[in-house]
Amino acid sequence: MLDVKNLGAWYGRAQILNGVSLSVGKNEVVALMGRNGAGKSTTMKSIMGLVRHIDGTIRYAEREVQRNTPHVICRLGMGYVPEDRRIFGDLTIEENLEVGRREPRPDAPEWTQEHLFDLFPNLAERRKNLGKQLSGGEQQMLTIARTLMGNPKLVLLDEPSEGIAPVIVEQMARVIAELKREGLSVLISEQNLHFARIVSDRAYIIEKGEMRFEGSFTDLDENPEISNTYLAV
Repeated sequence: MLDVKNLGAWYGRAQILNGVSLSVGKNEVVALMGRNGAGKSTTMKSIMGLVRHIDGTIRYAEREVQRNTPHVICRLGMGYVPEDRRIFGDLTIEENLEVGRREPRPDAPEWTQEHLFDLFPNLAERRKNLGKQLSGGEQQMLTIARTLMGNPKLVLLDEPSEGIAPVIVEQMARVIAELKREGLSVLISEQNLHFARIVSDRAYIIEKGEMRFEGSFTDLDENPEISNTYLAV
């Protein structure tokens, strides 16, 4: 579904990513892990076309997309959930969802508001509330739901558990499991090893813009020095 090879990325003259490679298979959940500033969000933004000064190859659904703009990549079926959420505070939950609506795709799950309200019961109870009236966890759920209204085949989730209450983190884990059951592929940027282990099939670890680990969580457990070196606070 997604194959990234030797990705480099720059902000101005500063190189942030250096030779990053990763892949996400169909109906697979993959975690991209690392500390703050390691390069996780830049990797996500580069894949989505939001960082324009890049090199390397990004193949999505057998098509090279590294030269495409974000709206073209979105139309191809890639969804992006940014870390800073970017909901519309003066629109209701229902209106925020309508902003993300796109036509169904023949090879992707179709999401409706009612389907999403079943997935996110917290949002169903407050569907007439404005975005700015929601808690941080509810805003995170709304951002994911709005992305799903685009009927994507692949979803990029940037720090979905960051700064939200533990009870919401548990709900988020159930949501990601449901997305996999629906047939979606998911790439998660995450610092929380426990959360990543629950929801993901395998993991990458990035540090200072370079990949330091690729493998299963069993592999990671067998090499505790890796998590101690690159994930410990």
